[in-house]
Amino acid sequence: MTLLAFLLLALALCSVWTPPLRAVRRAPPLWLLLFVMAMAWGLVAGVLEPVAIAALVLLAGAAYACARAPRTWMRLAYGALTGVLALALAMHKLPGFHNPRLLDGVVLSAGAAPFTLYANFDKGAVGLILLALLCQRVGAWGELGAVLRRTALLLLLTIVATLGFALAAGVVGVDFKLPRQAPLFIGVNLLFTVVAEEAFFRGFLQARLASALARLHWGPWLAVMVSALLFGAAHLGGGLRYGILATIAGLGYALAYQRTQRIEAAILVHIALNAVHFIGFTYPARLHGV
Repeated sequence: MTLLAFLLLALALCSVWTPPLRAVRRAPPLWLLLFVMAMAWGLVAGVLEPVAIAALVLLAGAAYACARAPRTWMRLAYGALTGVLALALAMHKLPGFHNPRLLDGVVLSAGAAPFTLYANFDKGAVGLILLALLCQRVGAWGELGAVLRRTALLLLLTIVATLGFALAAGVVGVDFKLPRQAPLFIGVNLLFTVVAEEAFFRGFLQARLASALARLHWGPWLAVMVSALLFGAAHLGGGLRYGILATIAGLGYALAYQRTQRIEAAILVHIALNAVHFIGFTYPARLHGV
């Protein structure tokens, strides 16, 4: 029963890129229908409590109002509420969520720290709401191809810079592997972690800061730096070196978004780095590396 709630949430995330239903006049978007079904099934399966659904509805309402508010002060107020709620949910600070543990203390490399993986409904839902309501997305396959071409070099540089520093700092070692958990990790990491982090730090924070500073010549670049630094700060719980690594990676993600103005670019660079780290290096880190 629990699996279906997360499957519906995953389908909702993927359906953000589908065109609206035309068979029914004034039909709600498909992602919203699937999201409601995911929450309903989550309630039945014990993944969610009513207070959790209330928090998600409040976030969706605040994000919708932020996108549609006619006045600047209203957009700022709703934006602040959206940011606070999104951050609290993504950091698992609000009650009513019972996220299942998919992997528990798995050691993927010799000398690696144990790795635990959760399917986080709260964080995945944050990604869905921000992605659907507040992020600039591609509108056609041709546009996606252009985004991929403009992102390719940044993707390579971000992987080399981040993992190069991690190797030099002794955080990871080279360890090529393809464990049976790889498809599970990449799928869950993409849908319930990467999308949420990029939708928040790039599609929400960086985009709005760049817009607010648009009159300044260096405004967009300040937004890039702030986005990267905040992303690094959010990972300082793993230690100073982990925070530095996250800042380097965050700079790559922020530059990809700035170059394309499309959230898919940042998502692609982020999941590519995580996948290369998982498959080609010690994951998550050497036991005493961070």
